[in-house]
Amino acid sequence: MTQYCLFDDLFRNELLPLTFTKPVSELRIGVLTIREKWEKYLSINILSWKTQAYLSFKFPFLGNGSMVYLSGHVCPTRSLVQQILALQANQGIMYENRVVAIRTSDQEPTFEIENFTGINWIHWEEKLTILTNSWDLFSRNGEQIQADFELLTKGRISDPIASSCFVQNSGNIFIEKGAKITFASLNASTGPIYIGADTEIMEGVMIRGPFVLGEHSTVNMGAKIYGPVTIGPHSKVGGELNTVNIQGLSNKGHDVFLGSSVIGEWCNLGADTNTSNLKNSYVEVKLWNYTTSRFMKTGLQFCGLIMGDHSKCGINTMFNAGTVVGIGCNIHGTGYLRNFVPSFSEGGTHGFQVNRLQEVCKTAGKVMARRNQILTETDQNLLSEVFELTKKYRKY
Repeated sequence: MTQYCLFDDLFRNELLPLTFTKPVSELRIGVLTIREKWEKYLSINILSWKTQAYLSFKFPFLGNGSMVYLSGHVCPTRSLVQQILALQANQGIMYENRVVAIRTSDQEPTFEIENFTGINWIHWEEKLTILTNSWDLFSRNGEQIQADFELLTKGRISDPIASSCFVQNSGNIFIEKGAKITFASLNASTGPIYIGADTEIMEGVMIRGPFVLGEHSTVNMGAKIYGPVTIGPHSKVGGELNTVNIQGLSNKGHDVFLGSSVIGEWCNLGADTNTSNLKNSYVEVKLWNYTTSRFMKTGLQFCGLIMGDHSKCGINTMFNAGTVVGIGCNIHGTGYLRNFVPSFSEGGTHGFQVNRLQEVCKTAGKVMARRNQILTETDQNLLSEVFELTKKYRKY
């Protein structure tokens, strides 16, 4: 039986802080995570990763002998998967100078993607969605919503849409079992709308696709959503959202605006939290870059907030365009924040101090318990590693 392994390439650091706690393949774009996409196309479960050493305790490398290594940065397509299945030993696929897949012969487990030798390359020319920067998760989300919608709904029949809803282009809407939708506006003329199982869309919600609501998630009354927007599983949102990717297990339950942003897992945005995604001067937005340790141009006019896992902000928080918030932050107070908040920081415009690891883990345990999950010893050790890795950025 062929063994498959997902790997991170050298662009993994360009996706920080979102990849401090997980391999790239565990990021969600469209409906599914990249790993879930590969699993759907290949009809397998993938349980092996080539990633950072400190992540390997939770995301281990498993396997010996002949392996197929798949890029965790690449969103697969049907034609790409067919080519991968046809690979012979010591053949690989390259796309725009990025490794997409390699089939090895009897390599040792120490095989490193960066040090491949003796590979016969096939150069792929069809367009692929490949994650290079953190903002790709919202800027390229629409194309993946479309791809995943087609993948997940082909040959299936949607649950019916309640007669109380206002609907445009119902053939581009798919509703899974257990979803509750009443007195909502669903406009799929601009892109597909996918509503996951056991979700709720309350009265007065207005949605313009492309849009994804992950399983067990809720859209509060009166929300206004302009796609492309992905709300991952077990999340709650409200207010106005435009071009947003919430990875899952997070809340933005209140009114006001969030746009051109990526929110990690286990995050909470307090009431009246506002995010700017456009500078008054209309100039290109810059974002903090972990590789260069300085702000770098994004090429985007619209870019809001990138927030890492387990970060929270209190009521009346205001984020400038192009703000990066790391892992395990506790932000509170009024006024516009600095554009880079290092991981494990507590405070606001009045100043920051270290958010102690013990406090972050204590809060994480409580938050996860609310969703019937446990902060394991492995999770705590992983957060401890990230705490040490990010010390150099905490210069207040």
